[in-house]
Amino acid sequence: MSRKKSQNPVIIYRLGSLGDTVIAMPCFHHVARTFPDRERIVLTNKPVSGVAPALEAILGSSGLVHSYITYDVGERGFFDLLNLFLRIRASGADTMVYLTAGRGLENVARDMRFFRLCGIKKFHGAPSTADLHENRLVGSDDREIEPEAERLVRTLESLGPIDLRDRANWDLLLNEYEHAAAERAIAALQGQPFIAISIGTKLPANDWGKDNWNAMLSVLAARLENVALVGIGASADFAGTERLLRRWKGKTANLCGTLDPRQSAAVLSRAALFIGHDSGPMHLAAASGAPTIGVFGNNNPPRKWHPYGDRCLAIQDMRGVTNIPVEKVVVSAIEFLDYSHV
Repeated sequence: MSRKKSQNPVIIYRLGSLGDTVIAMPCFHHVARTFPDRERIVLTNKPVSGVAPALEAILGSSGLVHSYITYDVGERGFFDLLNLFLRIRASGADTMVYLTAGRGLENVARDMRFFRLCGIKKFHGAPSTADLHENRLVGSDDREIEPEAERLVRTLESLGPIDLRDRANWDLLLNEYEHAAAERAIAALQGQPFIAISIGTKLPANDWGKDNWNAMLSVLAARLENVALVGIGASADFAGTERLLRRWKGKTANLCGTLDPRQSAAVLSRAALFIGHDSGPMHLAAASGAPTIGVFGNNNPPRKWHPYGDRCLAIQDMRGVTNIPVEKVVVSAIEFLDYSHV
């Protein structure tokens, strides 16, 4: 993707890892369309978890951004801040697209003072008011709030409208090599339709529990003789996923830890259905276009982090995720598969 050297770069400030990056995909697409001839640099954190992929691993070769400046989110010492200051100044950027989650209005004001010292003259997206900083209430019972993707879009109003319903805005722009890796990964399925699952989660409060997973897959396995099962996730999820796959009567593939996020997305784009926790792989599945079922507990308010798209379903129980009945997930899974003619 070409860019004019005569124009100063644009910095996109976005923290987080897999799910946070996917939720912001429509914004990354819009920034690329708005500044097509300028170098786009992402300012982001180094992964706070050893299993969480860096933002760069998700955007990859998409062409939506060109380079990265990374730092530890805990950097507060003088020399740490000086180093970050010098790197931002050296980039020559004079414009920033501020895409962070709500971290307090005081932090936003502090960030903007620092970035101005770094040479940033124009800001887009900085949530400097309570309405932009917080997710709006959208339910009649004051419990449901707007999805985070919608709040981010509101903050970028100065750059024009973004249509979240347009699937092109969620496109990860996977390349032929990533699609080829996906085909190799599922070759043993011999073309059978498959359900993808992801049991991993960074937070125990999001874990549906092995008993629920076992029960659900036992019921589905008895009803879906010609459907395969694929496990997606990090290497730490391999053993637990393997135990679940043994319950499946049909073909299986345990891909946990064997693919990078973009290759996993290419696999998920071929899935007849995805079932998973409130986690990064769930958002990756939704962005990839797979029919997606996410199970949610009380870790977040309803809707804020639900998968986005018209083929997505969030099943949430505010008493805790383990209270979600197996039967409810099974019925939803069968309905999705029937709709897809599987």
